Amino acid sequence: MDPTARFSEVVSGPEAELALDEVGMLIAAHAHEGLDVAAQLARFDDLAAQVGEPTLDGLRRLLFRDLGFTGNDIDYYDPRNSYLDAVLDRRTGIPISLAVVMLEVGRRVGVPLSGVSMPGHFLIRDKVDPDVFVDPFARGAVLDRRGAQLRFHGVHGPDATFDDAFLTPVGKRTIVDRQLANLETIANARGETFTLLWVLRLRALLPDADRSVRRRLAATLGAAGRPDEAADLFERVAVDAVDVGDGPAARDAALAARAMRARLN
Repeated sequence: MDPTARFSEVVSGPEAELALDEVGMLIAAHAHEGLDVAAQLARFDDLAAQVGEPTLDGLRRLLFRDLGFTGNDIDYYDPRNSYLDAVLDRRTGIPISLAVVMLEVGRRVGVPLSGVSMPGHFLIRDKVDPDVFVDPFARGAVLDRRGAQLRFHGVHGPDATFDDAFLTPVGKRTIVDRQLANLETIANARGETFTLLWVLRLRALLPDADRSVRRRLAATLGAAGRPDEAADLFERVAVDAVDVGDGPAARDAALAARAMRARLN
């Protein structure tokens, strides 16, 4: 099945059944044409088979001590850090991609974990002891709540306001959206319009995707020389804005659609 169609199918189903490893590989398949998603998923099975003790410590020991998974603090914005196949190949990534590896191997061996989408950093939280956190970027370092707070201040500075809500577990779709948001930031910084287009298309397929995602997709389509598609999408954004009573957004989108249509004449 086409990776975009399969992505849409998976993320539109029940969130509890959403497999982060499959979604991650489907994202990677957009960057690595011909990627064998099934073969890549089997690599997670192989990792799970190597976990000697089906506990949090056993999982950490395999991934971060024995196999050496670690954060890429040399080239953090290398897009390979966000593509799950490359993360498995290189055993390096960013916090969220390493967290997905840990979550999915843990799921296979029965280690109950959840993701914590803290601003600026992503952590793993133990479901058995919710005061225990793991930083997969720091080679699986174990943190308590104070340690997690220090990670936050390490990113945002000592005067930044910390909220305990930052440590609340998030749903799987939120994790997927944050993965794609990272890739959107990278594609923008590198000026990679083709990548930006498919990343925004995938973000727009997520249930409850913010209207601004579709507006950015429409603008990118226009910039890529596809004003007809851009106009169609701007018009749908305008209709949605009307439906929620957002008059200014509706007017802006309608004007953008007319500007795109004018380019076709």
